[in-house]
Amino acid sequence: MNNQFADLRETVRERYAAAAVQVTEGGSACCGPQAIEADDNFGSTLYAADEHESLPAEAIAASLGCGNPTAVADLHEGERVLDLGSGGGIDVLLSARRVGATGKAYGLDMTEEMLALALANQKKAGATNVEFLKGTIEAIPLPANTIDVVISNCVINLSTDKPAVFAEMFRVLAPGGRIGVSDVVANDALTPEQRAERGDYVGCIAGALSFAEYREGLAAAGFTDIELSPTHAVADGMHSAIVRAVKPATAPISVGSGAALPLAQDASGCCS
Repeated sequence: MNNQFADLRETVRERYAAAAVQVTEGGSACCGPQAIEADDNFGSTLYAADEHESLPAEAIAASLGCGNPTAVADLHEGERVLDLGSGGGIDVLLSARRVGATGKAYGLDMTEEMLALALANQKKAGATNVEFLKGTIEAIPLPANTIDVVISNCVINLSTDKPAVFAEMFRVLAPGGRIGVSDVVANDALTPEQRAERGDYVGCIAGALSFAEYREGLAAAGFTDIELSPTHAVADGMHSAIVRAVKPATAPISVGSGAALPLAQDASGCCS
């Protein structure tokens, strides 16, 4: 990773570590132009009222995404779900309820403060089929072919190596597995420079791919049945979008370098 990418990653980490601390201290957090900001385009307003009622207040306050991936991922009893950039854990906890006691919901985050908040929210929710992992979405610490569904909420746009993210999603998914992601996506006509004019990198804008770039990246990783559906505008020419794709059932068994399945952590992340 070059210095520019390393600096961007550290800026993202610091931004969302601060958001986690603010939530822990009784505030709220969100993606957007400011470090901590409530906005109809981002955050907890994108979840249904009954979802709010069933979750710890801190999980709702730490919602930093641009959509509600659990509402579009079509989760089923017994499935194994992985949330990339799980933050305070809202999508992990919602997923855990949908997959039930025979399923499992993993949350992956690189931010210690978000992981600590997520673990506290897990305890408050009494969720036993949940595990939070520390790591980056470019190097997922799970074995190949072990996940049925990958979700993510406004996090992939923050990565400085999106081809690695797509490749890792494909690796950990079992053949026939799928993704259901909410992310910020740009109109194809906008150049990277024009995207940067509309918002900063850690605000989930400057790092967004275009619709064509997103499709090409997923296809290059091996995904099929790729769909991108814009839901609402977050800036001029920039949209929150639902992204769906499938790992073919006939995909060869991956032998990537993912780590062994870790045990639950006893301590320890929206965008993250």
